[in-house]
Amino acid sequence: MIRIRHTDENPHEASEINVTPFIDVMLVLLVIFMVTAPLTTVNVPVDLPSSTEKPTPRPDDPVFLTVKADHGLALGEEDISTDTLPSALETATKGNKDERIFLRADRSVDYGTLMGVMDKLRSSGYLKVALVNLQGQEEGSEAGTAPAANVGETSSAGSSRSSAVP
Repeated sequence: MIRIRHTDENPHEASEINVTPFIDVMLVLLVIFMVTAPLTTVNVPVDLPSSTEKPTPRPDDPVFLTVKADHGLALGEEDISTDTLPSALETATKGNKDERIFLRADRSVDYGTLMGVMDKLRSSGYLKVALVNLQGQEEGSEAGTAPAANVGETSSAGSSRSSAVP
């Protein structure tokens, strides 16, 4: 008697990995992340409150850097250029990089210009910058009528706090 062996008679084990459950899990995770990703962004406008912190005493000889309406710079009363800013600050602060620089800007100066000046201060090594504005003045009133100035300090980390300078 002759027996012919067929390959179908011996069951073979499947050597492939079944990836269907893996793909199902990945698709479920993809859908979950697609639904939750837009919820993680913050698009809420916030009107931040003012600070109630006590006024800080004004230094004896403060260094005021002013950004004028024409985007020119003035250190104290003297007009300077952006290129001479580091050397002028070195002279005004007597080389003390820890001295606070009081930065004032005209209302018409755009944010990009102000940040450019702050970047120039940071690259020069002056990390203590106080932003100055007028206190007790309404939006439409004249510029010289306020008795005091508000100062918001910023550091290299970008945090801010407000205090008043008499």
